[in-house]
Amino acid sequence: MTYGSAEVLRGVDLQIRRGEIFTLLGPNGAGKTTTIEILEGFRNRSAGEVSVLGADPEKATEAWRAKLGIVLQSWRDHGRWGVRELLGHIGSFYDDPHDPDRLLADLGLTAQADQRVSRLSGGQRRRLDVALGIVGRPELLFLDEPTTGFDPEARREFHLLIERLAADEGITVLLTTHDLAEAEKLAHRTAILVGGEIAVCGTPSELARHVQTGSHVRWIEDGREKVLRTEDPSRAAWELHRRFEGPVPGLEIRRPSLEESYLELIGRAA
Repeated sequence: MTYGSAEVLRGVDLQIRRGEIFTLLGPNGAGKTTTIEILEGFRNRSAGEVSVLGADPEKATEAWRAKLGIVLQSWRDHGRWGVRELLGHIGSFYDDPHDPDRLLADLGLTAQADQRVSRLSGGQRRRLDVALGIVGRPELLFLDEPTTGFDPEARREFHLLIERLAADEGITVLLTTHDLAEAEKLAHRTAILVGGEIAVCGTPSELARHVQTGSHVRWIEDGREKVLRTEDPSRAAWELHRRFEGPVPGLEIRRPSLEESYLELIGRAA
């Protein structure tokens, strides 16, 4: 993807499986939004091939668009509508929509059904956003920074909801986020976009192996804590066990988190 002489994306190679929760990470300006807009059919690419649900988004029909659910980072409209009223109205555009009352119950919004959208809390509004995104029974759901501004309880409820949608409804979820803990908790796989290219893609453990961020092995010896950074923590623990001829005091193995792997990768790119 190019804008004039500026190349925003170059050779992005990406495959997402049906029923997968997939996270796209990257620093600001890496090209995440442009990538998502191309996949959604909102922006035409400069070159390359794209297939989403078996169709090229540039040439896709309304029937194809009906298979997508899109939850933007922030919606400011529809404030005067009632919650059930708005959900039923949006659902009326689809051939086989979810029942609004059942959907509100599933999303924990029954008590807010007759309330104006403008009076919802941040967490309630985000759940309504998801309800609007899935009311048409999409096969693919795009979520852009879904938990921005959430408190910990609302974030946990939202995570449970997304996991349930993928498991029970079989919906494929493509999520962009700056919350690395969220990506590590939710995603089956994660791709990290750096400078317009996919730097690495895989499970959190695969990303850590790719970046080769070492694990930390801690133990107590001679009354002091000792720390070893190693690429092979299992061997280190085994060698300590042999040296101590039994249990190792205070032994702890901490493998690198997705956040540590991500920061290491971004640092290398910089």
